[in-house]
Amino acid sequence: MFTVTSQEEAQIDLIKKYNKNAPRYTSYPPATEFHDVDHDQWAKAIARSNARQTPLSLYFHLPFCQSACYFCGCNVIVTNNKNMAITYLEYLAKEIEQTSQLIDRTRPVTQLHWGGGTPNYLTLDQVEKLWEQINKYYHFADNAEISIEVNPRYIDRNYIFLLKSLGFNRISFGIQDFNPQVQEAINRVQPEALLFQVMEWVREAGFASVNVDLIYGLPYQTLATFQETIEKTIQLNPDRIAVFNFAYVPGVKPVQKRIDASKLPSPAEKLDISEMCGHKLTESGYVCIGMDHFAKPDDELAIAQREYKLKRNFQGYTTQPNAELFGFGLTSISMLHDAYGQNHKHLKEYYQAVDSGLIPITKGFDLTQDDVIRRDVIMQIMSNFRLDFAEIEEKYNIDFASYFATELAGLLPMQDDGLLEIKQGRLQVTPLGRLLVRNIAVAFDTHILKEGNRTLSKTI
Repeated sequence: MFTVTSQEEAQIDLIKKYNKNAPRYTSYPPATEFHDVDHDQWAKAIARSNARQTPLSLYFHLPFCQSACYFCGCNVIVTNNKNMAITYLEYLAKEIEQTSQLIDRTRPVTQLHWGGGTPNYLTLDQVEKLWEQINKYYHFADNAEISIEVNPRYIDRNYIFLLKSLGFNRISFGIQDFNPQVQEAINRVQPEALLFQVMEWVREAGFASVNVDLIYGLPYQTLATFQETIEKTIQLNPDRIAVFNFAYVPGVKPVQKRIDASKLPSPAEKLDISEMCGHKLTESGYVCIGMDHFAKPDDELAIAQREYKLKRNFQGYTTQPNAELFGFGLTSISMLHDAYGQNHKHLKEYYQAVDSGLIPITKGFDLTQDDVIRRDVIMQIMSNFRLDFAEIEEKYNIDFASYFATELAGLLPMQDDGLLEIKQGRLQVTPLGRLLVRNIAVAFDTHILKEGNRTLSKTI
């Protein structure tokens, strides 16, 4: 007869209590709170940004993919019709030019990222032309972080070396899982030898930093199989490793309906996998960065976290806390100090806006001072696993205990459950709490309904 131990019972109770829907907090308020925004509103937000004279972070969304990955939660267009990319790049070039008329171009670019989709869907000529268009209107700081995501199935040595020669100094590619059965189930088959070959080319080209993405919670994964994936990833020796919790939201992302939900690991096994990942990676010398990232101790992210300077935005964790993010292309999101904006999600509307000479913005959010304060609090928790009350008080001229009296009272049960400690004017997330840090952060969120929001993924 199977017997459940008291420790296992406690874990089951913890999962039942905290496996709630919550944002991932790449922004606060989250993108689910965005509402209609027009060109004029966004132009005013850009003017306010220019007045602040902050550095620039630029994001370019390249949405095309040659095949669908069933786990994908990104905004993509799956097509083998390469002519679509030709038209899209023409409009992207127009958007870059039109938006540059509003942005103070004396502001240096300290960070650039190409994401997707699959940026290496583009031909080498298209990559060079887009790069030239960006450099025509913006100038880069000498130490700028210039990164790109690539799909290892559609890249070769020449492509990687061209990226490096243009100026890209950081590169990221998705592994998800080394296990062939898992790869088949998510329609992302990429042999182990291929992944090691791509890493060899990247190292040969001399990129300053290499990131790989893993996902736990996928079909057929077990604690044992994912431990093998972690061990092979350690052999690969990337500078950074992102270990994402699979967000199964088929109602939002229909492609996920192709996944057999009965083959997904249970919340209890996912929690075990998450704990194992943290143990194995830190044992191998990586530092736990925020919610789902790991980096080598000498990496900029690890250094920023040690100095409590790590921040989070739509690109993930960043060492550029003062840079304001401008997104270009379909569905891309901009993140300014006091406003967010998102471009159109459909090509027709995006093209029409650009043809009209307008910024192709459709959704966004203007932050109140309360939003700014809460964003700082939430991002400190999500990024650095701690919060210094005096620092927030000094920055915003508030009394923390009074301003957040309701929230602090709401955190007491989490303190009793061992997720955090509140003492001597500081909130400290415990090792257990790191696995459930979104639950802690949501306590300070006044926008999201704490229960029943099905557009958000589960925290476990």
